[in-house]
Amino acid sequence: MQLLLDAGLVFLGYLLGSIPFGLIIVKLKTGKDIRTVESGRTGGTNALRAAGFSAGLLTALLDILKSAASVWIVQAFTHNHWVYVLAPIAAILGHNYSLYLPEFDENGRFKRLRGGAGGAPALGGSFGLWAPAGLIILPLGALVFFTTGYASLTTLSVAFFSIVVFGARLLLGVPGATWIDMFYGIIAGALLTWALRPNIKKLLSGTERVVSISLHGRIRAKKEQQRE
Repeated sequence: MQLLLDAGLVFLGYLLGSIPFGLIIVKLKTGKDIRTVESGRTGGTNALRAAGFSAGLLTALLDILKSAASVWIVQAFTHNHWVYVLAPIAAILGHNYSLYLPEFDENGRFKRLRGGAGGAPALGGSFGLWAPAGLIILPLGALVFFTTGYASLTTLSVAFFSIVVFGARLLLGVPGATWIDMFYGIIAGALLTWALRPNIKKLLSGTERVVSISLHGRIRAKKEQQRE
């Protein structure tokens, strides 16, 4: 019976993660379909491109909370730490491959599930597992975002910082620390890397998009103005 409950809780994590807050917010604010804007993803960065800073920030916060909530709900019903970790992993999968966003080809056949890249839900999972982790990772991720201007690099950094934080917590012997939380960071990193394969290729070739509000973006814009 407990096994069925645990499986149901993990699936609930997937359903929560599947909620496309970016699509909803951008649609309400501008009437646009975020899937037709820039990368076509439903996360905070693309919401920023489609509807401005406030839409991007609200999308990111809600995407963080939906993954954190998946952990908090699980903790109310089971003491199995593996389920604590699997629920936010399922939320990342739901965010990246949303059950609510199927795409069909011109013949009406199922093609794929749309979604985001998973950065905000990955952060939310870390926050849900250990709240101080989220408070450490968030400013570090923001630093990467507002300096480099690469949304994809910021997304990947979330998983990296999660592994570092949970690893340090384990080494320092913090009460409640477990290697299972490091496993969360590793799997989250694998999911983010898979989702960002095209962006990683662009990063390596130097053609990745730079967010204009970042330090890198402003420096690049200034150099382009000087050339003109």
